[in-house]
Amino acid sequence: MSIQASVFIATSLDGYIAREDGKLDWLYTANATVPEGEDCGYSDFMKTVDVLVMGRKTYEKVLSFGLWPYGGTSVIVLSSNKIEIPNELVQSVSCSSESPKELCKRLANEEVKRIYVDGGITIQRFLFEGLISDVTITVIPIVLGSGKPLFGNVEKDIPLKHISTKTYDFGFVQSTYKVIN
Repeated sequence: MSIQASVFIATSLDGYIAREDGKLDWLYTANATVPEGEDCGYSDFMKTVDVLVMGRKTYEKVLSFGLWPYGGTSVIVLSSNKIEIPNELVQSVSCSSESPKELCKRLANEEVKRIYVDGGITIQRFLFEGLISDVTITVIPIVLGSGKPLFGNVEKDIPLKHISTKTYDFGFVQSTYKVIN
């Protein structure tokens, strides 16, 4: 299986991706400090993505934003339950109950080269199954103290190789790692 599964995500300094209740207010506040036109490499990253895979909770959170941020990029929502897909998204959004390994195998057979994996539990599932190839984490300079962790408990160590780190004048620090499988 020759598919690249990548993570591109922001966390608080103490490793949380959202508050316990799922709120992202701290991230919106931090993003307000980012100069206009700066997206910390997100647009360039998205140009390399064939399919975005996310969990149901992340999908529902993104839908609550109002404007769909992924354009026509193909999005697969992992859920064991049926999800509602608005009419304007039926061409680009689908639902799957496949395991991460089954999904990656299917997508590789469809000649997908790179997937973007998003959402805490979904990232954890792909990572623990050894499917993530690289992780880019943008650390926001705030300590939340509690919330939804990016990683959670692991059954075994997951070794990483540091690729690069970039600092931004507005306080964000972005590091990219290759996952050693």
